[in-house]
Amino acid sequence: PLALGLYTVNAVYGDTITMPCRLEVPDGLMFGKWKYEMPNGSPVFIAFRSSTKKNVQYDDVPDYKDRLSLSENYTLSIKNARISDEKRFVCMLVTEDDVSEEPTIVKVFKQPSQPEILHQADFLETEKLQMLGECVSRESYPEGNVTWYKNGRVLQPVEEVVVISLQKIVDKLTGLFTMTSSLQYMPKKEDANAKFSCVVTYYGPSGQKTIQSEPVVFDVHYPTEKVTIQVLPQSSTIKEGDNITLKCSGNGNPPPQEFLFYIPGETEGIRSSDTYIMTDVRRNATGEYKCSLTDKSMMDSTTITVHYLDLQLTPSGEVTKQIGEALPVSCTISSSRNATVFWIKDNTRMQTSPSFSSLQYQDAGNYICETTLQEVEGLKKRKTLKLIVEGKPQIKMTKKTNTNKMSKTIICHVEGFPKPAVQWTVTGSGSIINKAKETKYVNGKFSSKIVIAPEENVTLTCIAENQLERTVTSLNVSAISIPEYDEPEDRNDDNSEKVNDQAKLIVGIVVGLLLAALVAGVVYWLYVKKSKTASKHVDKDLGNIEENKKLEENNHKSET
Repeated sequence: PLALGLYTVNAVYGDTITMPCRLEVPDGLMFGKWKYEMPNGSPVFIAFRSSTKKNVQYDDVPDYKDRLSLSENYTLSIKNARISDEKRFVCMLVTEDDVSEEPTIVKVFKQPSQPEILHQADFLETEKLQMLGECVSRESYPEGNVTWYKNGRVLQPVEEVVVISLQKIVDKLTGLFTMTSSLQYMPKKEDANAKFSCVVTYYGPSGQKTIQSEPVVFDVHYPTEKVTIQVLPQSSTIKEGDNITLKCSGNGNPPPQEFLFYIPGETEGIRSSDTYIMTDVRRNATGEYKCSLTDKSMMDSTTITVHYLDLQLTPSGEVTKQIGEALPVSCTISSSRNATVFWIKDNTRMQTSPSFSSLQYQDAGNYICETTLQEVEGLKKRKTLKLIVEGKPQIKMTKKTNTNKMSKTIICHVEGFPKPAVQWTVTGSGSIINKAKETKYVNGKFSSKIVIAPEENVTLTCIAENQLERTVTSLNVSAISIPEYDEPEDRNDDNSEKVNDQAKLIVGIVVGLLLAALVAGVVYWLYVKKSKTASKHVDKDLGNIEENKKLEENNHKSET
């Protein structure tokens, strides 16, 4: 490198400076010397080397004590380069006849430390010019320059918005520069997450270079411009019994810490922190809720609907009715939305709602009316009706001869609730028969059956008794040797309707036959009556003839 047409050596601060003597060694060289020039041009000799004795001498110059080294080819080395080494050095080769000189310029460079942003503001306020911080870079040579950046873009000075001032201080001992650039800045709300940094531009042996600081983000304070109210938890549906938290927030920084909450039915706002809690809400909590800043400058509102579901079952609980009675049942629903209603009887879902115009034993059971709001999770109500159908014991007795012709089966068909207790007795002895077998008690009905082989005619009595009444029915049973009409056993409940239909058909046929017989009898009676009348007339005529004959005979005798 050349400086002003002279040979220049660029050195790094602290490194070794190496300056070759750029003269050709002449014949008859006596010695070589190095000197540097003072600012006023006067020389200062620092090193001497004889060409004949090969010895080296260093002048007593305090700045270069123990730092110099002169080689055989007259190359001068200076250890631990300093800023003060920036001089014009001259290599001299001396013969008896001539002195040759060749100057060398030394330039020293020192890379500055990484810049730091110091004295940072705790926070920035919008619309206010304030000191953001100072960018400091130390120990630079030559002096560098400082540039501020925001989000990677250069901050240009703008009056009352961006104010930058740079200060450079030189260390008198080392000659190194410390650069301090202060930034005054008026932030906007958009600067809340902006990254500020500074860059130092400096010169090194190889040219211009830069070093960047670590970016810094400042807390930007700005006023609240909007208030927002929220309902927590953020569920689409709220039901009675839930807890509700109202949360009010402002978009300022720092956010507001207190608000006024306006509750339906309350004329004045309730001062609270950013949350207001309502527990176990009822349907009357439905309405519009508002919140505002404490100065009432801004407000937001939301509407809350508290869903409810009421169920009224009439009658409910345990109800006891008599068989044949009517029982109106109603399940009334009141809800905030359309509700789904269904009935369950004895753990089985019913297809229709129960209706009792004439209660039967099979109507007894546990009924549940249940309703839900499908859109509202967990909102379900149910009520129960335990229906008890009571009835006095009813008895029907049947008998039949068994196929083996050796015994007869006597059945006592019993209806009633509570379940009647059944006893059998034989008329005459009045003894209780304990060998009866009972069928399963279903829908208020069951049967008690005995098998007997009577040697003579007997009368069996079936006694059925519950808390309501005692019922007694007797049946005459002929001896096993005497044939009698065998009555069919009572059908079960599932076939009762079919049996009834068959019975009705048989009764109809019998009635028809009786009517036909009656008509035939009337016709025959009329016929017989007519025949008798005619016979009487004939007899009368015959009587008249006989009388005439007798008169004639008498007359004839008289004449004789």
